[in-house]
Amino acid sequence: MTGEAGSLPPRLQAIVEEFAASDGREKLQLLLEYAEDLPALPAWLRERHDEMQPVHECMTPVAVYGERRDGGLRFYFDVPEESPTVRGFAAILGDGLHGATPEEVLAVPNTFFYAMGLDQVLTYQRLNGMAAMLAHVKRLALEVL
Repeated sequence: MTGEAGSLPPRLQAIVEEFAASDGREKLQLLLEYAEDLPALPAWLRERHDEMQPVHECMTPVAVYGERRDGGLRFYFDVPEESPTVRGFAAILGDGLHGATPEEVLAVPNTFFYAMGLDQVLTYQRLNGMAAMLAHVKRLALEVL
């Protein structure tokens, strides 16, 4: 485990450790399981989809929305069903950062996913997509501050 992973919110730290303990094939299976678990957008947000921020750096059309609830943040992602890797990234960020404070989100290292070992099983281009999604989440956290 890299030193960077130590500054993660507890939920995200647990996900990183789960991936780090898995071998290559298991990492891909876990990523697909997260993709399947990505929650659908709530009805209120589907009606206000234009308020979601597009992640232009991703080749896949991704949109993200953040809100503050009970002192913590919650992020919602819209990712096409036919993009399981990106959906997996979104689910990891949504679940791992659920309830984190804006300060905790901003403290997440930009390359935290290397501690998961995803660089062993995914292309650099895919990892750039994860980094771009994290950057957008951080921008939303800054807006809340």
